Amino acid sequence: MKSPVILLSTLIALLVILSGCSSYRPAPAAFHEALNQPYRLGAGDRVRITVFEQDGLTNSYNVDQSGYIAFPLVGAIPAQGHTTQQLEKQIADKLRGGYLRDPDISVEIDRYRPVFVMGEVGSAGQYSYVPGLTVQKAIAMAGSYSVRANQQNVDITRIINGEVITGRVLTSDPVLPGDTINVRERLF
Repeated sequence: MKSPVILLSTLIALLVILSGCSSYRPAPAAFHEALNQPYRLGAGDRVRITVFEQDGLTNSYNVDQSGYIAFPLVGAIPAQGHTTQQLEKQIADKLRGGYLRDPDISVEIDRYRPVFVMGEVGSAGQYSYVPGLTVQKAIAMAGSYSVRANQQNVDITRIINGEVITGRVLTSDPVLPGDTINVRERLF
């Protein structure tokens, strides 16, 4: 017969293991569906706006913290949550209202908003997003894993349709601009 101390320590170890499993939160379906949606602009993005045959209006513009860009002649234009095509149409409509007869506008992403890596990494912080970035590559930019890091999966916090959602993903999963990656500490 086993001693009560051994049984108690076995029970405690089992509870610790089970509590770690119960906190697992797989990413909801909307989390992965966001990867296949058109890119939506947000604060921190910089766009290159070309107004053909209007060199004075062609430039790079930052999306400010309020989600607007300050465009010459027409003032603040909402960009947050819009695609580049929607922004093209907004600018053309504003310029058509008394400034240009038939404006031809092109909007492209000049610089994406950064991603944030925190938790059990060598150097937590803000890093530049590049298309094709995965969790594993972002962690490499942040100085790799610390010795205590859980290297199996991470938590990503992402804004989807104005709602902040956190989901657990594999390290091979893609990252979107503005994501916050949290590398958790492993239990053992």
